[in-house]
Amino acid sequence: MDTLAGMRTFVAVVTHGSFTAAADHLNVSKALASKYVATLEARLGTRLLNRSTRTLHTTEAGRAYYDRCRKILEEVDELEGALLAGRKEPRGHLAIAAPQSFGDSFVADAAARFMREYPQVTIDVHFADRYVNVVEEGFDLAIRVGALEDSSLVSQRLGAVRLIACAAPSYLATRPVPRRPEQLADHECVRDRNFRLGAKWPFARQGRELEIAIAGPLVVNGIMATHQATLAGAGIGLLAAHLVAADLESGRLVRVLEAYEAPELPISAVYPHRQYLAVKVQKFVEFLRERLAHYGLATVPRARSAAAPGARATPRAGPPLRR
Repeated sequence: MDTLAGMRTFVAVVTHGSFTAAADHLNVSKALASKYVATLEARLGTRLLNRSTRTLHTTEAGRAYYDRCRKILEEVDELEGALLAGRKEPRGHLAIAAPQSFGDSFVADAAARFMREYPQVTIDVHFADRYVNVVEEGFDLAIRVGALEDSSLVSQRLGAVRLIACAAPSYLATRPVPRRPEQLADHECVRDRNFRLGAKWPFARQGRELEIAIAGPLVVNGIMATHQATLAGAGIGLLAAHLVAADLESGRLVRVLEAYEAPELPISAVYPHRQYLAVKVQKFVEFLRERLAHYGLATVPRARSAAAPGARATPRAGPPLRR
């Protein structure tokens, strides 16, 4: 028995939960799949699976062997993929994680277009406004908005999201419109706990940078909730420009502090370090970068200062989001 064939069979059995499902996946008979695993156990001198009539579980040794086998097989597949990249189009399954609001707006559209261009690829996109462990949760890559944590992951910058401060007319009817960031102290602000800087919003104007402590009775944990609360008149929100463009056009929201530069959040693709990056990952990252450029998120326009026409405020790194 070829060692790699035995490893692939064992990994398939554990991944799919049964010999029958693994055999179907590998396009071999159930008897041959069972023989491969039994031969593997005999060669290693240890039991990898505990079998019963209804269930199948890995032993402690089997779990450790499974984790190592997956990594080895990934390296083998990626090496072969790299060597064949010049004459093969992307193919296979691509698992992607992305923030909910950003994924709804851009990633789902890009995924659909990518599959039309590369019909041999299937995509599973998981939207969640939380930190996703790419390696432990089995994703090929994740899209993150905000500053990145130090990690072993490889990252590529795809673009940037500009944030702006805005509020509903119903809220501004009850308070003076703020002209300077310091005046936010007299306002209720909708706070998003996904901002790591917490209750401080950064602004900049003509090279001067400042952080303003904000407060408000409503705290949420996502940009979509911040958007809805701001529309409902709960206070001033710091929101993605692309998300509120239609609201500003219709008058449902009003921009405040226009003379000040609000944060930019980098958009990044992150994936596990690989000596040979899978073609499907490489091509999708390139494809998404092009789509973001199409939507105007590759280069982000700056706000102009009302006090100094034509002047550009110095950009400031935005508060990172937990993504």
